[in-house]
Amino acid sequence: MSHAQNQTIFEQANALYNQAKYTEALEKYTSILDSGEHSAELYFNIANSHYKLNHIAPSIYYYEKALLLKPNDKDIKNNIAYARNMTVDDIETLPEVGFSRLIKNVTNTMSFDNWAKLSVGLIIGFVLLFLLYYFSHSTAKKRFAFVTSLSCLFLSCVAVAFAFHKFELVERDQPAIVFAQEAQIKSEPNLRSPESFKLHEGTKVQIIDTVDNWKKIKLSDGKTGWILKNDVKMLKNI
Repeated sequence: MSHAQNQTIFEQANALYNQAKYTEALEKYTSILDSGEHSAELYFNIANSHYKLNHIAPSIYYYEKALLLKPNDKDIKNNIAYARNMTVDDIETLPEVGFSRLIKNVTNTMSFDNWAKLSVGLIIGFVLLFLLYYFSHSTAKKRFAFVTSLSCLFLSCVAVAFAFHKFELVERDQPAIVFAQEAQIKSEPNLRSPESFKLHEGTKVQIIDTVDNWKKIKLSDGKTGWILKNDVKMLKNI
């Protein structure tokens, strides 16, 4: 499907949505998604349609997909808050404290690519300042260039460290949404193991391990357990 054709279908879907024909609108939005086109706007409208149809898990899933592409979008944040109010599970979030919280907050100020670009820029600054130090005849200029070049070199190493830490955080972040209306969370990855707790559709979890048909999950309150892989849907495409 061409982009122009998808745009026409998108506008038709919007018109159907505005007429409260949410099922028909959803079918058209989904056809665009099936053609291979992905965008925050498309995910957002799919989520809105699911929300209007009281589809808890799919609405939260697609709002979360939209947030991955536009993490600071106010409309997405507002709508996902409404969708989360439909969920059954009320899970507290353990606050991060101390030095680890500080490092994580600093790391998340930029993307991996931007940290890498900053480190390259600082290395270039180091080389230029070192050349200034080497060729300068003024003592004051040599002192300034030497100190500043070493500062650039140090900061470039710090930027590289933050870049790798950011990459590690992104790789470790494997969110998923529970799609089963009610899922039994087991203590071990098999049906014979004791049940640790239950989760319901729409709850967001982190996938931390996989064994056969089971996913080990971690909740925001620190609880862990095993869930059947068909009961959850990963947010990131792997």
